[in-house]
Amino acid sequence: MSINLSKGQKVDLTKGNPSLKSIMVGLGWDVNAFDSGADFDLDASAFLLGSSGKCPTEKEFIFYGNLEHSSGSVKHMGDNLTGEGEGDDEQVMVNLSTIPDNIEKVAFTVTIYDAERRRQNFGQVSNAYIRIVDEATNTELIRYDLGEDFSIETAVVVGELYKKDGDWKFNAIGSGFQGGLAALCGHYGIDAE
Repeated sequence: MSINLSKGQKVDLTKGNPSLKSIMVGLGWDVNAFDSGADFDLDASAFLLGSSGKCPTEKEFIFYGNLEHSSGSVKHMGDNLTGEGEGDDEQVMVNLSTIPDNIEKVAFTVTIYDAERRRQNFGQVSNAYIRIVDEATNTELIRYDLGEDFSIETAVVVGELYKKDGDWKFNAIGSGFQGGLAALCGHYGIDAE
């Protein structure tokens, strides 16, 4: 049975389920009936973070331009340019057992591509969510619906996997940023070009 989280809530993933190894992180959203004159292109990304809370190198930033971490532990399944239709708009596969030892957190984010030029923000997006599915059983373990808390933000840290005492947990974050992907990259220690 899936656990529905609210903002700030944390839940154990592997403590009560030690056989859990591979998960699918699904992110989805709808765009409100609002015409900004351009399509919305939302992008999911994953930042693999060390103990400093930063990415050790830019190779730990997984997004549409770098789909897979060199360890194979985090793999982005590709960019969805419109977000139309039912179900997950973008998916990231994570193998918890092969995440490198120097990585303590994996932060999942969603940004609006070219938001400033297109005059778009998360106030125009609804039904955004993240869900975690056990890949072996195809069972949804966790779901976090972001609600309508955003207005002018162009990037959102949706949630993060983190390791504590050898177990993986999930934290529902839901914090917005202005400045899109560049702001997130700065926050996580990546030099965004």
